[in-house]
Amino acid sequence: QVQLVESGGGLVQAGGSLRLSCAASGRTFSRYVMGWFRQAPGKEREFVTAISRYGDNIYYADSVKGRFTISRDNAKNTVYLQMNSLKPEDTAVYYCAADDRTVPSTSWGSYDYWGQGTQVTVSS
Repeated sequence: QVQLVESGGGLVQAGGSLRLSCAASGRTFSRYVMGWFRQAPGKEREFVTAISRYGDNIYYADSVKGRFTISRDNAKNTVYLQMNSLKPEDTAVYYCAADDRTVPSTSWGSYDYWGQGTQVTVSS
């Protein structure tokens, strides 16, 4: 198993930036594909981005492409989400997730392990 803890959320004005971190503990971090998902009030959980075990394959939702960047540091057992040019519609609870398959998935049902989430609020 792997345990995931997100941090870095907060309140930011539109156009601002935040950097989320997700620290993993437990089994070898590099065996997991990592993803970020988000869920706004009254909406379903949606895919944001995912990164392969060694960072050679990355996927983004169209809504965040060009604004968000996912990265990982396997030596630190951490995955990051750099969020720039934030918009009010980015407001949500952001979750990181781990999947021990080899190819990143955009489906939340593919991920086996989840963090507790961190709130991101973007004011207009």
